Amino acid sequence: MAPRRQRVSGPCGLPLSLPLLLALLLLGPWPAATHGGKYSREKNEPESPAKSEPGEEFRMEKLKQLWEKARRLHLSPVKLAELHADLKIQERDELNWKKLKIEGLDEDGEKEAKLIRNLNVILAKYGLDGRKEAQMVHSNSLSDSAQDDGLGDPRLEKLWHKAKTSGKFSSEELDKLWKEFLHHKEKVAEYNVLLETLSRTEEVYDNVISPSDRSQVKDDILHSKHGELKDKLRSINQGLDRLRKVSHQGYGPTAEFEEPRVIDLWDLAQSANFTEKELESFREELKHFEAKIEKHSHYQKQLEVSHQKLKHVESFGDSEHISRSRERHALLQGKTQELGYKVKKHLQDLSSRISRARHNEL
Repeated sequence: MAPRRQRVSGPCGLPLSLPLLLALLLLGPWPAATHGGKYSREKNEPESPAKSEPGEEFRMEKLKQLWEKARRLHLSPVKLAELHADLKIQERDELNWKKLKIEGLDEDGEKEAKLIRNLNVILAKYGLDGRKEAQMVHSNSLSDSAQDDGLGDPRLEKLWHKAKTSGKFSSEELDKLWKEFLHHKEKVAEYNVLLETLSRTEEVYDNVISPSDRSQVKDDILHSKHGELKDKLRSINQGLDRLRKVSHQGYGPTAEFEEPRVIDLWDLAQSANFTEKELESFREELKHFEAKIEKHSHYQKQLEVSHQKLKHVESFGDSEHISRSRERHALLQGKTQELGYKVKKHLQDLSSRISRARHNEL
């Protein structure tokens, strides 16, 4: 028995002859498809994924724009990775704040004002506020050429010169000490930026505080602002005392930690209101934190080397070699960004623990 021929109908249910069917197929989709019906190709076939661009992972439009601006400024890969981590933390904090605001947990606007201050610090730190001279030196700088730029403070310059010419330091110890000097310079710069951004955002409080409770709340906010500055100034003074001591005496045989940020945290923790058991637990966590920083620094160095190699390959290599180099560079960049975020988040958490312990003293 011959197979029954299938009857083909058009959009109105009318039978189609073979020539007419071929003509319609050549002309394109039927009207139902052109209008995006639920059974059309456009509705049922997934779109081909667009090429992912750095910055697409930011959910907030203003942070996407900042990221794109930074890329246009041609910051170094390491600085871009650091900025990426800072922006991710800023986004996390802002999204958390939006939830608090919905629940009515930021009535005085202090958390919002702090977020604005933090963003202003980021803008100044990476030269995104239009003033390039405000950019800071990172404490984990990868180039010794930064020594030629000086430390910007006669007291630090004098201490560094004394340490270099004292003969008390090996070359490795001088590298370690130079990182401490750079870290101190960064802390001073951050303090100055915060001081300036606090004055810039003063008018924010006038907008977020209702007239009925203006006086009491404003006093609380001013107290909080001054407390933040006071903590940073205390850390700067402690750091300067340490640099004076090390520059004159050299490193002792039983140095607790190597990384400047960890040294700062340990000094602050020892003067906080921790019990002996809590302090010992904090010491162990600092060891893990220092290992995390060392791993991040390793990837930063690898990223910098990869960037230099990529520039060389793009100038002289073939397309296949360029493609492989770009792929490796992208992987290193992603890993560096991921570790940078973890380091900054861990630093933020440890600093908060010390701050809470200090406030418990009051």
